[in-house]
Amino acid sequence: MFGVVFPNRSFPMDISSFSQIDTFHWILDMNTFVGEAYDQVCELCIFLLNNFTLPPDKALAVYIQSPGSAFFFCGAVTVARPSAVLSLPWPEPGGQLQLTADATPLSAKIGVSVEDLATLPSLDVTAEKRIERLAMKVGENLFNFMQSFCGVDGSKLVVPMDILDRWFKKFQERAKRDPEYLKGFAL
Repeated sequence: MFGVVFPNRSFPMDISSFSQIDTFHWILDMNTFVGEAYDQVCELCIFLLNNFTLPPDKALAVYIQSPGSAFFFCGAVTVARPSAVLSLPWPEPGGQLQLTADATPLSAKIGVSVEDLATLPSLDVTAEKRIERLAMKVGENLFNFMQSFCGVDGSKLVVPMDILDRWFKKFQERAKRDPEYLKGFAL
């Protein structure tokens, strides 16, 4: 049906590595894979296997769960997009140390489920988060630049009229001089 690879951490793993909850849901207990270091696993590659046909209106959705927290959607694969490398932005563990009925600590999990494609958020959550982070960092850079030229007029901040042009020119020149500069915005 599907397989997963944790880049630089595992060989391909098929569905047999997961516990099947029901016909359409599977769970991978991260304790069996990496123990408590689950939050160091930052990416997952999921792919449909050749012998599996997923209806065109369905998707295999991937979720992550830190101990004691809710599941968080990371992305999905479909027939049109049969593989994806997904970032795993692990949520903060929920509350105090929680134990199961047999006194073992709750563990982090990766969940996979067959879902209606129309009900899922954007399939590329990671790209949306990167764009949001990039916009915030560029905005912060502009704000810091403008702040260094600000004057105060009563309750208003006053900046030179050409401040945006000066900032943009400086931004472009630095990006040309230092190719690593823009990479710092995408982290």
